[in-house]
Amino acid sequence: MIRTGKRPATWLLWLALLPLLAQPALAALQARVDRQQVAMGDTLRLEITATAGEDLGAIDLTPVQRDFDILQRSSSSSVNIVNGQRSENRQLVLEITPRRQGQLTISPLASANARTLPLQVEVGPQPERPAGDAQVLFEAEVDRSQVYVQGQLLLTLRLQQAVNLDNRSVTELKIDNAFVKPLEQKSFQRTVNGRPWLVHEIRYAIFPEQSGTLEIPAQTFSARESQPRRSLFDRGSGPLLRRSTEPLSIEVLPRPGNWPAGTTWLPARNLRIEETWSVPPEQLQAGESATRTVRISGEGLQGAQLPPTLFPAQAGLRYYPDQPQIAETEGGNGLIGQRVDSAALVPAAPGHYRIPEIRIPWWDTERGELREAVLPARDIAVSAAPGLNQELNQGQGQTAPGTAAPAAPAKDRSAPASMVAAAGEPGELWLWRGLAAFGALGWLLAGWLWWHARRRGARGNNGPHHGATPDTPAGPGESRAYKQLMAACASNQAGAARKALLDWAGSLYPQARGPALATLVERANSPAFASAVSQLEQALFAPGDGNWDGSKLAQSAKALRPQLRRQDGADQPGLSLYPT
Repeated sequence: MIRTGKRPATWLLWLALLPLLAQPALAALQARVDRQQVAMGDTLRLEITATAGEDLGAIDLTPVQRDFDILQRSSSSSVNIVNGQRSENRQLVLEITPRRQGQLTISPLASANARTLPLQVEVGPQPERPAGDAQVLFEAEVDRSQVYVQGQLLLTLRLQQAVNLDNRSVTELKIDNAFVKPLEQKSFQRTVNGRPWLVHEIRYAIFPEQSGTLEIPAQTFSARESQPRRSLFDRGSGPLLRRSTEPLSIEVLPRPGNWPAGTTWLPARNLRIEETWSVPPEQLQAGESATRTVRISGEGLQGAQLPPTLFPAQAGLRYYPDQPQIAETEGGNGLIGQRVDSAALVPAAPGHYRIPEIRIPWWDTERGELREAVLPARDIAVSAAPGLNQELNQGQGQTAPGTAAPAAPAKDRSAPASMVAAAGEPGELWLWRGLAAFGALGWLLAGWLWWHARRRGARGNNGPHHGATPDTPAGPGESRAYKQLMAACASNQAGAARKALLDWAGSLYPQARGPALATLVERANSPAFASAVSQLEQALFAPGDGNWDGSKLAQSAKALRPQLRRQDGADQPGLSLYPT
């Protein structure tokens, strides 16, 4: 129990004031629009969310009404209790329509001490009136006529209806040699020459995997026109309507000739890199650890395309990386790929250290030029830890910074000093030898299974394996996993490639009795493919520089895919429905 010289009354006063002092810091007011590009006559949603009890009814909406008409408003609230902590969210939703064309700005909205960030909305001209008396329109639109290989192309399928429709459906989008990612669908109202239309937008992010011409096939929409029911048993279904878009051809540009050799190809709208520390690096002491987190985000990229952050060990500093976190979010301009790499940094001895800069080249698809995202180098001074420095000197003698390294990262500043341990390089060497031996044993087992499968096939005159459990036909997940594997191989991302390879194997053999990857190697019956998988494992788990070339794995997997899909019936067509 900790005793202080303060009187109890003083502490009671501080406890009473803490909630009042925390109010400005906890205040949170956010605003967002559902679309950043609209046309005259369109409606859009403006959502204002309060998380700290702000009075949404007291917000001055003058900044909105300068350039927009407010057509409708609604409000809602919710209360969440997690681990005894109560939180309340309040939301004000405004349906608005622009008054003029151009780049419009919604200035910050304020409530008490909280303010929202400004919002940008680009307003284009009013769409042309449909020819004749058309009441249902279906069209396809892309955001550009040229795209770089592995760059993002946005496809929008737009349905406009002036009548009520039932049983709406759109054919599934299938494109060869491209990765297709469905995005969030949007619905809004549009007024053209005084006539109201209901608009639905289905968007896709498309990443072509090879240069040349990308063919987007025609898409078909079908529905039935709603009609009033004449009786209880009348379904009210009208005539069937079918509309098809025009096929589109997009030029896919190759990687520019001035792209730096040996670097990951990154065609993006924007690329950012930033770092955070669990403990300020200027306050580090010898033997303590601090977690360094490097976050890379790229607009118009998949998360698997982003390169890993390397933490090279240097004299006196050791890094212990965590598993990377790879994700994707959706923004107004498509996908935003994110990759987070973290590592515990442990200085072995006091001294001055320099953490090198991180420089990532990327290709600006908007400007058409080479750019670089840079995380500057950082100089840190590590001080001697009381007690720990003396132990290190007694156990190792007076050594220069960098001559010893702990075997495992110490805890952050909050961990007790007794948890810090020191070890030499032999232990780490035996660890790598053990991992290498384990990997070699695994591949020996896979090779034996492959050899045994060939013998069984020879005995059965190349017929099916007797007694084998039939595999369930692979579904749409096979195509997605395969394309993720191709994207990871193209960007030489070993970790992402292994994950995609495991997903691909699992989608092909969901009922495999053993590991799906071993089953895939066995069924492939290809020494080239087995060698490529072995090289991938060695790049990930064996000591070395970690460089890996994914072209061999991509080439062998591409050659084997038709054979594997025929074996397991993965070519079954599917239908994607978009109901009201």
